[in-house]
Amino acid sequence: MAKTKTVTKKSSKGQSKKKENNTPMVKIYIMGQAYEVPATLTIMKAMEYAGYKFTRGSGCRAGFCGACSTVYRKEGDYRLYTALACQTLVEDGMYLTQLPFVPATRATYNVNELNPTASSILRYYPEVARCLSCNACSKVCPQDISVMDYIQYCLHGEVTEAAEESFDCIQCGLCAIRCPAEIPQYHVAQLVRRLYGKYILKAPAYLDKRIKEIADGVYEKGFKELMGLSKEELEKRYVARDKE
Repeated sequence: MAKTKTVTKKSSKGQSKKKENNTPMVKIYIMGQAYEVPATLTIMKAMEYAGYKFTRGSGCRAGFCGACSTVYRKEGDYRLYTALACQTLVEDGMYLTQLPFVPATRATYNVNELNPTASSILRYYPEVARCLSCNACSKVCPQDISVMDYIQYCLHGEVTEAAEESFDCIQCGLCAIRCPAEIPQYHVAQLVRRLYGKYILKAPAYLDKRIKEIADGVYEKGFKELMGLSKEELEKRYVARDKE
C-alpha cells in the first residue's frame, strides 16, 4: 500500500527543504535497488527523483518519440507489463527495467525502386511470413495499435490498410521484444507507410496551389505580424483560432 509522508529534497547547497503538503509515497525498484518516490510522478520523473540522470532513453517526454520504453513487473504479480516511462505513473511495488534501444535489424532500401506489394515487403523483411498470429505484439503496444493486424495486411500485400493501421506507431520497439517470430514490426510498418506515401496516397488538389501562394509571398505579411507578437498574444490567438 502507498505510504504518506512529508517529502524532503535537498537544495544545491545540500540543505533539506520541506514541501508544504504531505505527498503519498510508493516504493519502486530501479536496477534492483528500492526507492521511495512520490506517487504522483511518472516513471521517468520518479527515476530522476531517485537520482538517475537520463543520457539515453529520453526524448520528447510527451509520448511521441518512443524512446522511453519500459518493462516492469508488480510485486506479487507474475505478468510482465510494458509502458512509456514518460506517460505512466509509478505504482507501489514496481520492478522497473528501461529499454533505451531495441536492437532490431532495419533493412536498407531505396523506396523509389520498390513497388507497393507484398513481394517488396517480404524481400526486405522475410520474417513477416513467420507471423504466428499470437497477438503478443498488439498486447504490449502503448499506442493500442493492432500490430498483428497490420503485419497480416503486409503479408497479403494490403499496403493501404497496413499503413493506416500502423499510422500511430512511435517506433518504441516493444512489439519486437515480445514477438516469438522475431519480426521487427515497427520497421516493417515504416516501410509500408513509405510505400503508401510514395505510390498510393494522392496529394490533395490544393497542395500545389498553396505551395505557389507561399512562394509568391501571399502570406508574408501575416507571418511578419505573428513573429512580432508576444508569447501572451500568440497564446490568445491560438486559443481563439478557427477549428475544423
